Amino acid sequence: MAKILVLYFSRADENYYPNGIHAVKVGNTAKLAQAIAQQCGGQLFAVTTDLQYNQKYHPCTEEAKKLLQQNFRPQLTSDIAVADYDVICVGFPIWWGTMPVDLMAFLEKHSADFAGKKVLPFCTHEGSRFEHSLNDLKKMLHQAHILIGLDMYGHVAQNEAQLAKQQDKIANFLAQI
Repeated sequence: MAKILVLYFSRADENYYPNGIHAVKVGNTAKLAQAIAQQCGGQLFAVTTDLQYNQKYHPCTEEAKKLLQQNFRPQLTSDIAVADYDVICVGFPIWWGTMPVDLMAFLEKHSADFAGKKVLPFCTHEGSRFEHSLNDLKKMLHQAHILIGLDMYGHVAQNEAQLAKQQDKIANFLAQI
């Protein structure tokens, strides 16, 4: 049986949803990661860094844009031995068309550890889907086997009833393992 890691970066505080901006205690991607880990029995791991994003949605998006443009990489404040796992689910919100710099820092640090591993990407968004994040992921983890990704609206992941209705979609995603 494969040893599975569900690795993700997520942000709580204010998030954008179709009906406006709302503050949440657990980020959208964290909610989806928890559902994935529960279904596959994988080890859940949150990537954290020394970055302290603004709690307000609009200032946070501007910070994220600037950091991405500067190719900035924050210091990691959490770590895990990726090499110990056979399959790694990698989750993130879509920020400016790709993953946040926090996750990029982790993936770049551990890129060699992903060699030969199955990688199942998943993301949350509010309409942009994966944009160019999958290409960015393939460049960073060029020795990994990147499989078909799962994208989900953040407001769906955030809503327990709506997320429960996505269990078949999650199961199909995990069937690649």
